[in-house]
Amino acid sequence: MSSRIEVIESIAGEVATELNRRGVSADERVTILIDPAQELIPGRRESRVRVIAAGLNDADIANNALNEDRPRHQHLGQRRAKS
Repeated sequence: MSSRIEVIESIAGEVATELNRRGVSADERVTILIDPAQELIPGRRESRVRVIAAGLNDADIANNALNEDRPRHQHLGQRRAKS
């Protein structure tokens, strides 16, 4: 690769493909800048780091959210059944 700095704008899932297309080998060091201004949901990245550090995954989070809401929804369903 040349010694000049290049700026590449890409999505995360396409970075390896783009670097490969430009001839950057897998063992070459690169620096990647993540622009937080482009985040769709502010704070999601920081939250994601905490979730992973806690040993959780997306399924765990979804199950926990469902389990927390289930008693409230069951109560509403029982009230409707009595009416």
